[in-house]
Order: sequence, then structure tokens, then C-alpha cells
Amino acid sequence: MELFISIFVATIVAATPLVFAALGELVVEKSGVLNLGIEGMMLVGAAFGVWAHFAGLSMPVALLTAVLSGAVVSLLFGVLALTFMTNQYAAGLALAIFGTGVSAFVGRGFGSTPVEAIQPLHFPVLSDIPVIGPMLFQFDPLVYFSFVMFALVTWFLYRTKAGLALRAIGESPDSAHAIGYPVIKIRYLAVMFGGAMAGLGGAYLSLVYTPLWVENMTAGRGWISLALVVFAAWRPLRVMIGAWLFGGMTILQLQGQAMGVSVPSEVLSALPYLATIVVLVLISQNRKAMALDFPVSLAQPFRPRG
Repeated sequence: MELFISIFVATIVAATPLVFAALGELVVEKSGVLNLGIEGMMLVGAAFGVWAHFAGLSMPVALLTAVLSGAVVSLLFGVLALTFMTNQYAAGLALAIFGTGVSAFVGRGFGSTPVEAIQPLHFPVLSDIPVIGPMLFQFDPLVYFSFVMFALVTWFLYRTKAGLALRAIGESPDSAHAIGYPVIKIRYLAVMFGGAMAGLGGAYLSLVYTPLWVENMTAGRGWISLALVVFAAWRPLRVMIGAWLFGGMTILQLQGQAMGVSVPSEVLSALPYLATIVVLVLISQNRKAMALDFPVSLAQPFRPRG
């Protein structure tokens, strides 16, 4: 039972940065924009979060710095893709490379100096309940915040007028523009939200999960977050489930190495990524299900007329 609890808790923690980044990208893609630069934005958030921490700022301010840095870097993509209407695939890849370089520059002086990590919360009585307490009431605050963001994103997309406008723009920007919606403005806001969430996901890695700065510490999590949005068929609940599945595979491969499973460690390390590819291939076979929530105008440039 103790092993099960430890694996469960570690899975939720490992999935948290993916939840942040994938929920942000979900909103971006719902607006009809495809930003492939999540990896770069996560690295920028991770680096600036550590920089703010070592600059003597409080942990909430360090997290806010990471969020703002991700949003600011996403504006570079917004200018290229939305204002100058460059190819969104190329602009996103450029952002990923740019973010990798910027994060390496910002974090060059930190080495592997440990960070004073955010500690798990302790709820009186609840945290002490056998089994349930360790599984539900002993996470750090950002894990609980990821559930809050899931609820808010779901509510925004499907229960608000602004969310309806965002989805309408993702389906047909010309029609949305014709009835008065500011398509470019809304897409800019969506892109900045996606950048902010990616920055928060990166900060979670460097301030909570690891916690220290290591160059390229995201290890492909930005690309996995992109895959999770497709895996989820652009639905928030499936994003959460997909993140947990990937987190579970990550922890299982670590557990396998710790138990001395007679399989090369490189193969075990590749398992989460192989599992993601297999799932994506299987899901792509059901094109009708994927088409239900697919943003029709995804990655298509839009120029206002009139």
C-alpha cells in the first residue's frame, strides 16, 4: 500500500507541469492558433523563476516572474504569427529554439545550486487520515492550483460568452469578425495565456519538482504537452487524464530502474515517450471523434477585412 501511495503521489506531481502547459496550449489552439514553442516558453519560465528566487524575491513573486516571462516571450510568437502572419509552424519552432537559448543564458550562473522548494501543505486532521490523507491532502499548493486551473479553463470555454467567442474564432475567424469580434486581439490574449501557463509549468519544474536549474531541464515536456492536446481531442478533462498517464509512465520507469529491472535504462527512460506516440497513433485512427472538437481554422492565418 505504501508503494502504491508513493507512486500515486509521484504521478500527480510529475503530471502537474504538463497540466499547466497543455491547458494553456488548449486555449491557444481553441482560438485557431498553433504555437509549437511550448518547450522554449517552459524553459524561460524555469530559468526566470530560479533567477527571481536567487535574487532574493519571495516564492510567490518568483512564480509570478516565471508566469510573466512566459507571457512576454509568447508575444514574440504573436507578433510573428498574428501581426506579420508568418507560418505558425516555423514561428513556433523558432520560439522553441529562442527560448532554449535565452534560458541557457539566464541560468548560466546558477549551475546545479539547490533551490529551497515549495513544501507540501498539511491539512489538520485530513492529512492524517490513513491512505486518503497522503493521497489527497499532502500535495504542494501548485498541484491544487492545477485542479483550479482545469476547472477555470473548462468553465471559461463552455460556460462563458468569452469562451464561446474564442471557440467561434477557432472555428471561423471570418464569421466571428463579421459579427464584431476582435479576432486578432482575442488570439493575442489566448497566446499570452498559453505562454503564462507554460512559464508556470517550467517554474514548477525548477522550483518544486527538481528543484534546481539544469539546462534543457524540460526534457521534451513541451512537446509532450502539444501531443497531449491532440490526445485529448481538444477537451480539458482528457488533457488532465493524458497528463496523469504520462506522469505515471515516467514514475513507473523510474521505479523500474530503482528495482533493478533487467532492461537497459535507456529503454526504460524512453517508455513515456514511446507510450505517447503509440497513443497518438491509436487515436488518429478515429478521425470522426477527433473532428468533433478540432478547431477548423487551426494554424490558418487571418487578415481582417474592412
